[in-house]
This record gives sequence, C-alpha cells and structure tokens, in this order.
Amino acid sequence: MVCLESEICHTYLTIKLVLCIIHIYRYNRGDNVNILIDNKSGEPIYNQIYSQIKNQIIGGELAEHELLPSIRGLAKDLRISFITTKRAYEELEREGFIYTLPAKGCYVAPKNVELLREENLRRIEQHAEQIARLAVSCNLSLEDVIEMITFCMEEKE
Repeated sequence: MVCLESEICHTYLTIKLVLCIIHIYRYNRGDNVNILIDNKSGEPIYNQIYSQIKNQIIGGELAEHELLPSIRGLAKDLRISFITTKRAYEELEREGFIYTLPAKGCYVAPKNVELLREENLRRIEQHAEQIARLAVSCNLSLEDVIEMITFCMEEKE
C-alpha cells in the first residue's frame, strides 16, 4: 500500500514538474499574446494583429521587455502569411510599441508615458462619442451623463 501511494505521489510530482516546464517554455516563447483573427470583419488581418498587440501593451497585459511570438511562429499559429505578420510587427515597431533584437526576437518596448497618454486620450474620446450617441438615443440630459460618469469615477477612487 505504501508503495502505491509513493508511486502516485511521484507521478503527481512528475506531472506538476512537466506542466511547470511547459509553462516556462510557453512564457519564453512569447505565448502570453492572445490574438483572434476575424476573417469576416473586413478589417485587414495585419491591422487586427497590430491592434490587438497594441491594446495588450497599452492595457498592461504584456509587460515591458516581454518576448513576443516570432513573426514566423505567429504566422504559422494563425495560419496566415509571414508577410502579414511582419507588416503588423513593423507598424508596432515604427510606432514605438515593440523593438527587435537581431537573432533574438521582438520585445515589448519600455512604455513611453506620453505616447500611452495620447493613446488613452484617443480611446476616451471614442468612448465619449459612443456615450453621447447612446445618451441622445435615451433622451438623457448632460447632467444625467455627468452624474453617471462622476459616480463611476468615485467608485474607482
């Protein structure tokens, strides 16, 4: 009986170790990036990749200096052209969101506070436009909208 319990314990520990190694391997390959391609959206695939990685960087889901998936690896995983993935990465690098180390890969660039601020302001403006449209369709007054936003901000403090 002791032998069986010992064997089960050993097997469990072996499985845990293997899972840990897989997690480390995935982390080192840049698998923390989550990208979903919508072929029906009409938006170019390179732009979907670009937007999703950029949003994950801005949202803090991807840390500074974190390794991104290789261009070829991502293209293979998404079953798209290498050129499409390369174009998205080039755009991200041109805008300062990622940097490339030759023969090592692409990494999340250190955060440019001013760039992030501008990007967040742009996103707030987009949301404000949506709020304004919804408010008009619901016949809400400006005071009602301000009260709702004030309430939301007070909850965050």
